Amino acid sequence: MRAVVRDSHGRAIGILGKDDFQLYDNGKPQVIKHFVVEQSITPAKIEESTTPQPGQTATVVPPPQVPDRFVIYLFDDVHLQSKDLLPARAAAERHLAALRPTDRAAVFATSGQGNLDFTDDRAKLHEALMRIQPRPILNLGVAQCPYMTYYMADQIINLHDDQALNVAAQDAVNCTGLNVSSQQVGSDIAASQAARQQAASAAQQAYSLGDAESRLVLEALKDTVRRISVTPGQRTLVLVSPGFITPTLEDKVSDIIEKAVRSNVTISALDARGLYTLDAVDDISRQGNANPLLLQQEFMYATSSDTSNQLVLGELAEATGGIYFHNNNDLDEGFRRVASAPEYSYVIGFSPQNLKLDGHYHKLKLTLRDPEQFSIQARRGYYAPKHILDPAEQDKQEIEEALFSHDELHDIPIELHTQFFKSGEENAKLTVVAHVDVKGLHFRKVDGRNRDDLTVVSALFNRNGDYLQGSKKILEMRLKDDTLEHKLGSGITMRTSFDVKPGGYLVRLVVRDAEDRQMSAQSGAVEIP
Repeated sequence: MRAVVRDSHGRAIGILGKDDFQLYDNGKPQVIKHFVVEQSITPAKIEESTTPQPGQTATVVPPPQVPDRFVIYLFDDVHLQSKDLLPARAAAERHLAALRPTDRAAVFATSGQGNLDFTDDRAKLHEALMRIQPRPILNLGVAQCPYMTYYMADQIINLHDDQALNVAAQDAVNCTGLNVSSQQVGSDIAASQAARQQAASAAQQAYSLGDAESRLVLEALKDTVRRISVTPGQRTLVLVSPGFITPTLEDKVSDIIEKAVRSNVTISALDARGLYTLDAVDDISRQGNANPLLLQQEFMYATSSDTSNQLVLGELAEATGGIYFHNNNDLDEGFRRVASAPEYSYVIGFSPQNLKLDGHYHKLKLTLRDPEQFSIQARRGYYAPKHILDPAEQDKQEIEEALFSHDELHDIPIELHTQFFKSGEENAKLTVVAHVDVKGLHFRKVDGRNRDDLTVVSALFNRNGDYLQGSKKILEMRLKDDTLEHKLGSGITMRTSFDVKPGGYLVRLVVRDAEDRQMSAQSGAVEIP
């Protein structure tokens, strides 16, 4: 698990050691076996080399920066109002103007309109932000009769709140002029029943539209998690939203969290409303209502609705190790906290004892022995596997995870180099060279031969992190003693070639051996002019 520790000013600190942390799995203390402090920097990952063909002069090209961090900014245009969207959009643009060379950003909307995939092109990001506008399904800008919100509709339909129905019915009386004070008893009862029927009908309509909006947002979240999960680097999803409720949709929220946790996707949320306070008469269309008691009751439901709207955003952030920034008008600081790469982070690992293969969720709790003035941002759990994977299946899964990660692994000493040869203006041959030092490998002696298998996977991504093509090779080593002695000194070199067009590429190399199941992974970059 990756953790960020911040001081009272929100700054990430990197001065802590393993003994400063305590880790609990379902309440049981765990032994921290892996601990690394990482600092966010922008290094040149590897040098790029070219091998000229006969008669061709080598071209020296400085390597491009390797993209290592991917952020999707998901604007909830279904729920955002213009008064909140405009300042949030301006703050997002200021934030995106300061992207690092190794950052890639995408701008999505929950309505699905105007999405922009990962890029570092600031002009395209600006255009995508300008395209975002409120696209509600439930049009609250139109005066309603009776007054009805999705929250009130949920209270009436799912929780059978008779008081909420009476409040809506009384509002129907006021806004339609139904006569409930007639001297004729029969007329009074009929008017009251008509008002309740009108309120119930309004609740059904508001619930149907509100449910459609929440489903649309959750489906967009699910698709966004799926998109970012295949990027080769750190993965952050920033949801910009005023919040929403999800009655009867808890399973969909849990499904999103599970997919994010399994894919190492951090979900952070920013409440675009800033420091939000409710007014007892916050809708201009309601100001003509002369019934103070009715307004007070509606204000009570509006307050409860606002509290409920925040629960899902907080749950998504807390469960995935993200930040929920709300009740604060400094949206520039908000985007910095939820989307910027922290200067320091801690990678912490442990081995669960007596883990049951039941697929159940395990709650993780990471604390500090001296918690004063510091706060921790870390994921809150993981899912146990449902069954034991056979070695081949497990190897395949772990290699794939390493391939789509930015983390470097060094179990086996390897060197990554790239070479290219241009056969024309639009065609080139890119060769990925992997040199493996076999001194650290464990060979098994069978029939007088030293046995081990090496799986070498090479993959190409474009400069925005999109997977292009890959190659998998398995080297079956059956070495005599004298051959092994030679290889221990010289190592093993394997080459993989790709046909490409001129441009910038991210190269990812993963090497896995069969005997000890050690793995190494490195990234590199190459620019073909």
